[in-house]
Amino acid sequence: MDKRIPVTLLTGFLGSGKTTLLNHLLNRPEMRDTAIIINELGDAGLDQIFANSNLAQNIENEHIADNTVLLSSGCLCCTLKNELADTMRDLFFKRALQAIPQFNRLIIETTGMADPGPILANLMNEPVIESVYRLDAVVVTIDSVYGLQQLAENAEALKQAAVADVLVLTKTDLASAEQIDALKEKLISINAGATQHKIAHGELDPAFVIDVGLFDATSKQAEPQRWLRAPLKAAQPKGTLPSKAHDDDITSFTVVMPSPLNWAQLKPHLLGFCQKYGKNLLRLKGIIHAADQSAPLAIHAVHFTPYPPTLLEGWTEENPTNRIVIIGKGLDELEIRKALMQF
Repeated sequence: MDKRIPVTLLTGFLGSGKTTLLNHLLNRPEMRDTAIIINELGDAGLDQIFANSNLAQNIENEHIADNTVLLSSGCLCCTLKNELADTMRDLFFKRALQAIPQFNRLIIETTGMADPGPILANLMNEPVIESVYRLDAVVVTIDSVYGLQQLAENAEALKQAAVADVLVLTKTDLASAEQIDALKEKLISINAGATQHKIAHGELDPAFVIDVGLFDATSKQAEPQRWLRAPLKAAQPKGTLPSKAHDDDITSFTVVMPSPLNWAQLKPHLLGFCQKYGKNLLRLKGIIHAADQSAPLAIHAVHFTPYPPTLLEGWTEENPTNRIVIIGKGLDELEIRKALMQF
């Protein structure tokens, strides 16, 4: 089992309801051992983030760090004033020194204009961060009323939806059934592997967004099929080759790799693949059954940065299959398939 602290990246376009969702989550007893990093625009502070919410009365006056407050619900909240990696290291070391309460989960709420790619890469590329934290899931809020327009007009909103593990359709009480259905279909075309949840007023069971990644919080066992979320695409007509997407198109597809594989040979090939396609490679996830490994591997990359693989000890498949899910912008699917097979 991976004992690193699971990290949930909560993002979504401006006004899509991230903070409303977070406020409701923080009221739930399941969240009391959670630390929150809030990445803000301008000089807004925690008081403004929680203003007019039912959490405001729970914020204790005693600040346990310069940019941190402890809520009576047991959650630990801090604002991001330095680099993300610095804040994550600071939280962990204070936890280890018992300068702050123990936390067993971290949520990072980003600004509405944030590209999740660099944030995910930050989790992967910092040795100290990678050794103590692991990505659990990317949760993205989508405004049910304006979501279609935002996806069409803003590259940031499109990237956020494309890399999501969980899509939360907010403000459904304000949208028509036709708007919600059209948004759901659009999101499926962008990211068929992500789960979708419809909410109103920010109310959502934490079980849908927390501990939904590679490891199950209850059984402590790996759940790679759930984590991989391989997109299901209709089979192409016989004799039809995959075509290159338009420059602005977000596509996702699964590449089935040959067996058996040798991780020592595949690893440098994947690194070269990320270096070549990294600009347009929004996310890569895969399950590899390597002959030179004692158990299957979960692999993950964002843009140019591969993440250290996770050994899935104790997990097997009835029919072991090596597969890699690719999510990217303007990718030539046929070229990608050939590139992954040439090692």
